[in-house]
Amino acid sequence: MITSTAALRAACEDFARSDFLTIDTEFLRETTFWPELCLIQMATPDRAVIVDPLAEGIDLAPFFALMGDASVTKVFHAARQDIEIIFHLGNLIPHPIFDTQVAAMVCGFGDSVSYDQLVNRITGNQIDKTSRFTDWSRRPLSEKQLEYALADVTHLRDVYRHLQAELEREGRTHWLKEEMDVLESQETYDLHPDDAWKRLRMRVKKPRELAIMQSVAAWREREARGRNVPRGRVLKDDAIYEIAQQAPRDAEALSRLRTIQRGWERSQAGQAVVAAVNTALDIPKEEMPRLRRPKQLPEGTGAATELLKVLLKLITEREGVAPKIIANADDLEQIAAEGEEAEVAALKGWRREMFGNHALDLISGRLALRFVEKRIETMTL
Repeated sequence: MITSTAALRAACEDFARSDFLTIDTEFLRETTFWPELCLIQMATPDRAVIVDPLAEGIDLAPFFALMGDASVTKVFHAARQDIEIIFHLGNLIPHPIFDTQVAAMVCGFGDSVSYDQLVNRITGNQIDKTSRFTDWSRRPLSEKQLEYALADVTHLRDVYRHLQAELEREGRTHWLKEEMDVLESQETYDLHPDDAWKRLRMRVKKPRELAIMQSVAAWREREARGRNVPRGRVLKDDAIYEIAQQAPRDAEALSRLRTIQRGWERSQAGQAVVAAVNTALDIPKEEMPRLRRPKQLPEGTGAATELLKVLLKLITEREGVAPKIIANADDLEQIAAEGEEAEVAALKGWRREMFGNHALDLISGRLALRFVEKRIETMTL
């Protein structure tokens, strides 16, 4: 296990000569807002290492330099959380990247297939999962823990090679690039506190309630980041919903809410919440945020959506692609209701070529579904 900056620099210089690098991280975030990086695992075709970011005096600068080296493809499985950690600690997003979970969906391995399932289906190897739920911050780590951690990148080499070859054989490499562009976008990881309300369920029905929810959620986000504690430790989601609906303008009104602990309204946090509520309530009526009203769906939209679900399943089974990566139920409903005007991914790029055009043909009457020898197939009209 690498525990010094010199050893890390030497390994990263070696890895920089490879075409690709598999990478995984182990972290904890149960008690913190930002994930605590505990291990970094990396492998190239002929070498694999584990880096201890908790080792005294170690500087991760060589690792971040490698993450920014555009000549080396960084291969992850379910990359989002790993990239979030790298972005937070190193202020950069690895480039270029290859996410095997997304690639597996493009190659027909199902929706959001797990790493151990993918390894088993491609290589036939079984991964011992007994060390999955472990405290990676404790030292020393056992040999079993280290073997488990290393398996997250050594088997990934074979998975990557298999999926890359499959994408090239099927001419789908550019499909994956569209998905990787989203994972490489800074906006994916750098959520502004003023947008924190978008994480919450829309349980509000009035512009005033939405304004309060936005203001309180932004305060909670800044507070959680500043104290490095989970959002729920600062204020529960249910409390935000109740505050938005009841609009407490002072500590006494705040104390009457069911979701607020007795005495909390007198704390500094309670005072800050009251201030956030009043800030929202002081917004002029004409400047209040607008609620998105659900559109009145045309008659027959439900039935049309069900037909589109059948079409989606038919096409994705034929093409060997996971339905989830093409469209979800809401997307299909939008297509059924709005047709060409629907703002959904299924009507753009390669998804449109595979499914979107057929979906538009179906709802416009240019395409039909029929049974032939107990099988469903499409028929052009």
